[in-house]
Amino acid sequence: MLENSFRLTFFLKSPKRVTSQRLIYLRITVDGISKETSTKQKWDPNRWDQQTCRAIGNKEDARAINFYLDSVTNKILQFKAELIISSNAITTQRLLDFIQGKDDSRAKLLDEFQQHNDEMKALVATGEYAIGTHTRFVIAKRHVKEFIDFKYHSSDIEFRDLKYDFIKDYEFFLKTVKHCNNNTTLKHITYLRKMVMRAVHKDILQKDPFASFKGKRNKVIKSPLSLEELTAIENYNFSTRRLSVIRDVFIFQCYTGLAYVDVFNLKHSDIKKGIDGKLWIIKTRQKTDSPFHVPLLPQAMKIIELYKNDLTCQQRGTILPVASNQKMNEYLKEIAALCGLTCSLNTHKARRTFGSTVTLANGVPIHVVKEMLGHSSVKQTEEYAITEQVSIGREMEVLNKKLQVPTESPITESDKILIELKKEMDDLKRLIVGRYA
Repeated sequence: MLENSFRLTFFLKSPKRVTSQRLIYLRITVDGISKETSTKQKWDPNRWDQQTCRAIGNKEDARAINFYLDSVTNKILQFKAELIISSNAITTQRLLDFIQGKDDSRAKLLDEFQQHNDEMKALVATGEYAIGTHTRFVIAKRHVKEFIDFKYHSSDIEFRDLKYDFIKDYEFFLKTVKHCNNNTTLKHITYLRKMVMRAVHKDILQKDPFASFKGKRNKVIKSPLSLEELTAIENYNFSTRRLSVIRDVFIFQCYTGLAYVDVFNLKHSDIKKGIDGKLWIIKTRQKTDSPFHVPLLPQAMKIIELYKNDLTCQQRGTILPVASNQKMNEYLKEIAALCGLTCSLNTHKARRTFGSTVTLANGVPIHVVKEMLGHSSVKQTEEYAITEQVSIGREMEVLNKKLQVPTESPITESDKILIELKKEMDDLKRLIVGRYA
């Protein structure tokens, strides 16, 4: 790998106070990026030639200092040549680390990944991150580790050795070896990119080596439950309490818009009287820490009442006996099969159903739905909007009514009398005109 430009110079550092000797500094410039370090050697400025970057004269001390500076120069040039031969990146920092004896830098990708994950795990306890977020980064690190071993037969890789080819090869690895779909692949690349940007912010890297990488996500249509499907789940009589409880929690989500973690942690203190005097859920979303206010619909109130004396709720201090997200999604698959649904059923579909089938489809303005869902922008809420088929059908129904040709109104008895009177008047008029003609 050849750098665009390289320059190495020595100069005397101007001291903060007047002294007879100054420190000799080394400046390395690669591709316009310069860094300096002290050589720990001092020299008289009156015996220094800045044009040659060497001491002046043939005295023993001048020859000694010049020999030292030549040795430093040769070491750097030799190390630079080795980097070129091994196709490793040549950066100002790398050359500087080498001359300072820091070439065995710990600035490695997986080390940084682990440090990030440890920090995130510590913040899970404070509520800043969800445990699921930490788990995703643990999996992401494992994928990168497997890729480095697969591609480079190494336990780790230095940030300075990251090139554009690394990200392209990693993308290919995720899709072929790990069998990730396109969107999941891009998510894992996003997690990796976060580690790279940490290195940039720490000045380990001069710039993002993946800056030119562009990935395009596939648009995924996540449909809500239709009214018929929602009703089918509500009215189904399950033979086991296990499925009945899961169904009730899911239906509660459908009529409140709560995400899984928020319904799991929902407490009686989160139910407050709103300005209309009725009961509302007033709390903040755990995922985004954004507030949301949702009036309780009768269907949700009925479910709260159903579990007011539930032992699990009393032990946990929560409103509903919510199982783990894994169990919820597992049992929802059973529920979908029993209810004859062909769609995939999971906890997040309930939130989408509230935002679409329950609210927007019934004329609730989108900016109101945004507030109830705790979204930061209407654009987020638009993804929850009613399906295109429902929207088109509704608008075409309005158009159909406008285009209908009005039919003649049926003739009433009073209309018949008026018609007869008009006919008699016309006959009388003709008789009078004929008599005097």
